[in-house]
Amino acid sequence: MDAILPNPAMRLTILAIALGFMILEYMLSRLVHHDTDTHDLAETAASFAVATGQKIVRALEAGFIALPFAYIYDHRLFDFDPFALATLAALFLATEFVYYWHHRAAHRIRFLWATHSVHHSATRLNLTAAIRLGWTGNVTGNFLFFLPLAWIGFHPFAIVAMLGVNLFYQFFLHTELVPTLGPLEWVLNTPAHHRVHHASNPACLDKNYGGMLIVFDRLFGTLAEAPRGDRLRYGLAGGTATLNPLRIAFGEWISLFRDVRSASTLSAKLSAIFAAPGSVQPSTPNRIQTREK
Repeated sequence: MDAILPNPAMRLTILAIALGFMILEYMLSRLVHHDTDTHDLAETAASFAVATGQKIVRALEAGFIALPFAYIYDHRLFDFDPFALATLAALFLATEFVYYWHHRAAHRIRFLWATHSVHHSATRLNLTAAIRLGWTGNVTGNFLFFLPLAWIGFHPFAIVAMLGVNLFYQFFLHTELVPTLGPLEWVLNTPAHHRVHHASNPACLDKNYGGMLIVFDRLFGTLAEAPRGDRLRYGLAGGTATLNPLRIAFGEWISLFRDVRSASTLSAKLSAIFAAPGSVQPSTPNRIQTREK
C-alpha cells in the first residue's frame, strides 16, 4: 500500500484514521463488554512493534519487488484502459481470486505459513491485530502470485492500488464489536466471517480465506460459520504466545529450520518445508500452547 501513498501527508492521514478507529474500538469495547477482554495492552504494543518492523522491511525491498512487475508488464498480453469501469471490475475480481488462492496457500504450505502465522499470533481479535503482519512475505514469494495479473495486462500501479483497497477493507474486519450483517454475509467478507478465520477452534481452522468477498470460499468449499456453543479462541493452535516482536516475526521460521535440520531424510526435510503446518511433528518440544483468555 505504501507504493500508492507517496505523499507523506496522505500516509499520516491513513495512519491517523487507523489509530482513531483503534482508540474508538477500545473505548466501545469497555462499554459493551465492561472490561478489556477484547484487548491486551501488552499484546497491542507488540503488534505495533511488529508493524513498525514490517514497514521498514517493505520500504527496503520496494525497489526489488517493482522490477519483476515492470518486466512482466512490458511483455503483457493485452492493453487495457486502466480507468475503464470494465477494467476496474475485472481487476477487482481477478485480485480477489488470486488473493483467495494466495491466502489459502499461505495456510497450507508451511514455507508460506512461516510468514502468515505472524498475523494469526494475536490472542485478541481487534483492530490492532490487523497491523500484525509478517516481515518475510516477499522473501517467500508472495508477490509471485500477483505477477500474472501484470502479464495479462493490468498496470502494476493498478494492481497495487487494488490490493491496497483490499487490505484497507480488511483492516475493519478485525473486530468483535460488529455483529452479523444479514444478507451481506452471502457476498462480502464480514467481521463475523473473519472472526472464524482467525479462530483456532478445530472447526474454524483454514476457513474463510476471502479478502473483500466471501464468494470464492462458497465456491471452493472453505466457508465456515462460528461453531454454536463454543466460544471462539484466537491465536496459534499450539503456537507460541510471546510478546517479543522478534520472536513473533521469526518464531515459526526457527521451528521450521530446526525441523529441517533434525529430519533424517530428504523427503522428511522437504515435508518440513512444504507440507501443511501441523502435519510434521516438531522435533523438539519448543512450542507452548496459546494463552487462554
